[in-house]
Amino acid sequence: MSIIQANLQAVREHIALAAQQAARMPDAVRLVAVSKTCPAQAIIEAARAGQLAFGENYEQEALRKMRQIQEAAPELHLEWHFIGPVQANKTRGIAAHFDWVHSVDRERIARRLAEQRPDDLPPLNICLQVNISGEDSKSGVEEAALFDLARVAASFPRLRLRGLMAIPEPQEDPEKQRAAFHRLRSMYERLREAGYDLDTLSMGMTEDMDAAIAEGATIVRIGTAIFGARN
Repeated sequence: MSIIQANLQAVREHIALAAQQAARMPDAVRLVAVSKTCPAQAIIEAARAGQLAFGENYEQEALRKMRQIQEAAPELHLEWHFIGPVQANKTRGIAAHFDWVHSVDRERIARRLAEQRPDDLPPLNICLQVNISGEDSKSGVEEAALFDLARVAASFPRLRLRGLMAIPEPQEDPEKQRAAFHRLRSMYERLREAGYDLDTLSMGMTEDMDAAIAEGATIVRIGTAIFGARN
């Protein structure tokens, strides 16, 4: 068993245990393997170990790896999640080649993704990124503007609004981790109560996945625990 295979198995077991401790079913939490900066061969290795959903932060890097994987392993059918900040001049490639975008944080980006999503593809799954900790350095819509953005994003037929995403300020205290994720969960529930058909809370990474799962994460985005520390 390779290191990546062993790491994947350990992460899956960790997710299952965290779900069990939160009185949730393990299959209620999906794993997106964050493969940014990883070579295409590492993604192929993870895919052959059963991991088919991958998260990328940079459009050009991701499209290059997609081409490499298609050439080296055309039998693989992977699900691609864009999880980094979306630049307006990168939306066309993202709209055409990704299945999910977790980081829609303003109307202009939602509109461009909708307009540039090819007609022969299903609607693009999106999450709205919330700046849950109010950090100046973080992307994300502020809570006060979330409902307006949700209304606009849900109106585009080439987009499918699935839920919310956040990257809270790093905290070592599990209770502080949970508090941030609880705030996102509360926003998610308010949107559902308002009639939005949401099913996705994308929250939790290697260092805080337990707190995220305890607060209802349906997708965790894990990179370091699978592929090792990045350069």
